[in-house]
Order: sequence, then structure tokens, then C-alpha cells
Amino acid sequence: MEKDDFRRLIYEFYKKNRRSFPWRETNDPWLILLSEMMLQQTQTSRVATKWESLAGRFPNPQTMADVELAELLSLWSGLGYNRRALALKKIAERVVSTGGSLPDTYDGLVALPMIGPYTAKAVLAFAYNRPVVFIETNIRRIFIHHFFPDQEKVTDRQILPLVEETLDRKDPRNWYYALMDYGSALRGVENPNRRSAHYSRQSTFEGSDRQKRGALLRLLTASQGRARSCEELSTDINADPEKTMQLLSALVREGFVAESPEGYRIPS
Repeated sequence: MEKDDFRRLIYEFYKKNRRSFPWRETNDPWLILLSEMMLQQTQTSRVATKWESLAGRFPNPQTMADVELAELLSLWSGLGYNRRALALKKIAERVVSTGGSLPDTYDGLVALPMIGPYTAKAVLAFAYNRPVVFIETNIRRIFIHHFFPDQEKVTDRQILPLVEETLDRKDPRNWYYALMDYGSALRGVENPNRRSAHYSRQSTFEGSDRQKRGALLRLLTASQGRARSCEELSTDINADPEKTMQLLSALVREGFVAESPEGYRIPS
């Protein structure tokens, strides 16, 4: 497919099928970062039900830096991958301590906790309208579908030059939104990402350590500061005490949980 034809196809689709999400109505860097962190490994439909309430509670880094972890985890409940909530709090604390504003450079953003190349570039594109080049799952799906129709094991290294060549440098914000909307629609027709060299099936959630970690955090959050023993918690999550201890020890190391002689609790 010719590059000009490709751009025309994407924008024509976008004009008729643009998806509406509240985070697309702002260019505030902090609120864009909030949406990007929420969208990591979580369906857009689930994020759409939570973003406005979280954005209202945490409209700036200061409000996130000041919140108690137990409240944050309670508000985050239902999104999964609680490390993102903790990372947002750590980011906010760092930003507040260095002036109160998110960096507007790639190097400045990736220096913050748990911000990788994709998230940094997404913030630059959607908040600052910078013509950066990146790939996410919907974008990958489009380029494999149109430019590698019969090829298996397509690598991101093969795709990135095409993303750069087709980029609308005058309006990267809307170009990437258009790509994501078109790519999301393609998902209902086929899944070209199965032909990506980076494709892997998501592991089963039911019965996983991730499920048990989430259950432990919900129980400790609901305890409102009261310490709980490993034995109590292992009974409540239906896991053997040794496994529960392993999970609790990891949560302590990561900063989610505090340990004391009385047991385990969410730190204040």
C-alpha cells in the first residue's frame, strides 16, 4: 500500500468512527500520564469507567503525592496491576519534590519510576503534540495487516520505519488517536498481531499469583490499618501459608505492605 493512500484510509475512517474518551479532551501532561498508566494491560472500556473519578480526585501531582496508599489502592480497585498505582504515587512524589511539573522531554520522563519508552512517547505525543515514533498493540496490528499481509514473525524493528514515514508530523496527537481507533476496529476482523514476533498469549488470571496478590491488597486495604497475620490472610485467600508468606514478602519489598510484630498492613 502507498503511504499517501494509507494516511487517507486512516483519516477517512477516523472522521466517521472516532471513539470518544474523556482523556482525549485534555492535553494536561499529568492527566495524560494518568490515562496511559491506567491503560497499561487494562481494557479501554474498564479504564473509561474509572478515569474521570481518578482524574477528579488526583487532578495534579500534589494530590497524588499526598494521598494515603490505602485510599489510592481502594480507588484503584478493579483495574488490576496495582504496581501502576504505586508507581503513580512515586512519580508524583518525585515531581513535587523537583518543582511540581512533569518533564517535557523523553529523557526526563523515562527517568521517573516505571515510565518506559512507550509511556514517555505517548505523553509527548498526546500532551505536547510532539512527532515521536512509537508502537502499541493497535498500531502494530495495522502495520502488519497492511504492509506485511503474508509474513510471519514480523518484528517491531521492521514496523518502526513505516510508522515514522507515515507519521503526520503536523498533528501527531490526532494521527495516533486515528491509528489506535482503526487498529481497534481491525481486532474484530482478524488479529494480525498473532503474526508479530512479539506476540504471546496472556497467562491465565484465575488462581495465579497476580490474583492472590490482588486479594491480599484488597483484604489489607479493607482492614483500615489493622495488622493481619499471615495465617489469617492465607485462610482468607485460600492459599497455603508458605505461598502467602512469599507473596506478602514481595509486597513488603515493593512498598505496598508494611510488616510489624503484629502482622501486615497497608503503610500510612
